[in-house]
Amino acid sequence: MGKKLLAKASFVLAPRGPITPASNSEGRAEGAKPKTAIGAMAQFTDRQSSAIKEAVHLKEQLEEFQGSLATKLIDPTRIVRSKWANRHELSFVGPEFEGLKEDIRSQGGNVQPIKVRHLRNESGKYEIVFGHRRHQACLELGIDVQAVIDDLDEKHLFIEMDRENRQRKDLRPYEIGAMYSKALDEGLFSSARKLAEEVGIDQSQLNKALSLARLPAGILSAFESPLDLQYRWVADLVRAIQKDPDYILSVAKAIQSESPRPISATVFKRLTKERGTIPHSLGKDEMLEGTEGRKGRLVFNGRKRSVRIDLSNIDPDRFSAIKAAIKRLLN
Repeated sequence: MGKKLLAKASFVLAPRGPITPASNSEGRAEGAKPKTAIGAMAQFTDRQSSAIKEAVHLKEQLEEFQGSLATKLIDPTRIVRSKWANRHELSFVGPEFEGLKEDIRSQGGNVQPIKVRHLRNESGKYEIVFGHRRHQACLELGIDVQAVIDDLDEKHLFIEMDRENRQRKDLRPYEIGAMYSKALDEGLFSSARKLAEEVGIDQSQLNKALSLARLPAGILSAFESPLDLQYRWVADLVRAIQKDPDYILSVAKAIQSESPRPISATVFKRLTKERGTIPHSLGKDEMLEGTEGRKGRLVFNGRKRSVRIDLSNIDPDRFSAIKAAIKRLLN
């Protein structure tokens, strides 16, 4: 009996000293060799429990990044624009772009990463999926661009580029239309309906974007920038062109020669303004007679909105007066 009590007492007592060793949940010093089989088992179980807890914690952390892609700083000179790039050249100039560039400069880089994919057949180079303006800003600033690398096929690259830009809501109607038009022209999608389904855009919105991008070059050139074009202008512009294409093109050409150029809203109003009709009484050629045998003939063309004036037996000294009168009429 005495021996048993002595053994128990020797197990419970801890060594005295200025420094107390770290102990586990059962009061044993860390690293201390257990003095019984039960103690060894308890120590083993304790360590195993800690390892299991740590493994569970690491697993939870990994699950938070499930499906995520790591970012990487890349020299922007190793990145090229996509063939599906939807940014017009004018998107890389002006106050808005300069503001973006200043934000990136002040923050030491692009906080919002761009996305790229490996450029096929060119080792160490990449192609932009989305983030063309952020890439251009970093390129001009001479700093590395933060990017996510993901390998995508052509169609998924296009879909991701379109989705990201529509979420940011800073892409202009003309840029969107040009992108969709190119995708259809190059057969990336079998039809406009299929394109609308796969990128998740309303069919009517797609049709408006395509109509803007496919306006005649002569009409687009009348505007200071095609980026000014609005969805709400589409129907009126298309209707005016279908009604009298020659006339609308002549108006657009005249606007291009003006200096200073009118703002885009004024250009739209002039292109879509209803043309006046020639009165029935002026629908035919008309003969005019003056004194001393002077005669005139007016030849009207309602479709072309033109009138030809033939004058005969006119004193050459009156030519300058006639010219001035016609100029006043035109102004």
